[in-house]
Order: sequence, then structure tokens, then C-alpha cells
Amino acid sequence: MKGVILAGGLGTRLFPLTKITNKHLLPVYDRPMIYYPIEALVKAGITDIMIVTGGRKSGDFLSLLGNGKDFGLKHLNYTYQEGEGGIAEALGLAEHWAAGAPVCVILGDNIIEKNIKRAADDFRRQGQGAKILLKEVPDPERFGVATVQNGKVVRIVEKPKNPQSNFAVIGIYMYDGRVWDIIKTLKPSERGELEITDVNNWYIQDGSMTYEVLDGWWTDAGTFKSLHSAASLVAAGGANQD
Repeated sequence: MKGVILAGGLGTRLFPLTKITNKHLLPVYDRPMIYYPIEALVKAGITDIMIVTGGRKSGDFLSLLGNGKDFGLKHLNYTYQEGEGGIAEALGLAEHWAAGAPVCVILGDNIIEKNIKRAADDFRRQGQGAKILLKEVPDPERFGVATVQNGKVVRIVEKPKNPQSNFAVIGIYMYDGRVWDIIKTLKPSERGELEITDVNNWYIQDGSMTYEVLDGWWTDAGTFKSLHSAASLVAAGGANQD
């Protein structure tokens, strides 16, 4: 399985910090934000990784990360997303590189306390379809919300006004090689983006979606409040622990 880290966008919610750098290069406690998703993939046994970036400061990723040797990698791959066409569009840029292999996709501002090795191993055994990670949150209306019935995810609704559950779909997804063809069928949402929720709902309708509830804390770091919270959580107990 290959790993894709989505680290594009303009980071407008973190202006003026992101006027001079990409959001994913901002510090979260003692290291840059982008380190955390790389470490999460490596600890799950995924060492073939592509970073999808964008914006004016994308070259800074290469200056910081180089070929990935600081993480024990022999090589680190990069590609560039123009504009803000959505998560699914960004993932589509990795199609040629992935060459039909299953992929684990992580949003570059997602930070977790534990690791995803068990989920990744389960998906390898699953063989086909998709797997998402869920976490109960107090404010599910901010996220894609999963409804679970009889041990299966039956639907995902993006930022619902009246959530049917407290299960947020966090920014870690695993897909088989069909994902590239699915992305090509998507139509832009009202936001003008190709939505990853539409990809996930395709797999739900296909009957090949599984899920796991994440152990330990999880946060994104895309706002001033969540960036501060992420730094505090890492300082108190680390991240990507065994």
C-alpha cells in the first residue's frame, strides 16, 4: 500500500501566518505539521509516499523534507495541485504514481495520538474496497458525519445541520485501485470542489466500505484554535505513539 498526504490549499483560516508559508509547514509544538502524517504512514508500514501540495511556497517542502531520509525513507515523491479543487481532485493527481496500488490518504493537518497500523493491516487483509476512520466528537456538524447501522457505515453526510450521529469521518482514508475511476465520475459540489465524501459514499453503495473507530485523541490543525489545541496535545502526550 502506498501513502498520499494532501497538503495543498491556501490556509486562509490561518492568515496572516500562511501569507509567508504553507499551512502544513507551520510548527505544531516541536516539529513542522507535515512531519506528523509522514510519521503516521511510516509507523503503519507505508514507506512509498507522495505529498500533494500547492500554493506559492510549495518548494519549501523540498527544502524541509528532501528525499525523506529523516524518516527512514529512500525517496519521497511530490506533485502540485493548482488552485483549490477539493480533496478528491488532489488525490486524483496521484493516479499515475500509484499505478493501481491501494492507497492510504491522510490530510496533512490531521494529527493523531496513537497510530493506524492495525487499520492499515486490516485493510491489506480486506483486499478491496475502502476503509475510513471515525471518531466521536462533540461538534459533528463541522465534519462529514457517518451513520453506522449493524456494524456498517450506511451513509455519510457532509457538515449536516442535524447530525444523525457523533461519528466524524477524520481525514484518513484507504482505497483500492478503483478510486481513480470513481474520482473521474464526480461532479463539483456547490463549493466548486470534488468532494471526498462522494467517493466514500460510492464505496458505501458498493457494499465494500469498512470502518474503524480511532483509538486515542485526534485533531486537525487548520484553525488558530485547533492549531493551539494540537500543540498542547502533542506537548502533553506525544503523537503517533505505538
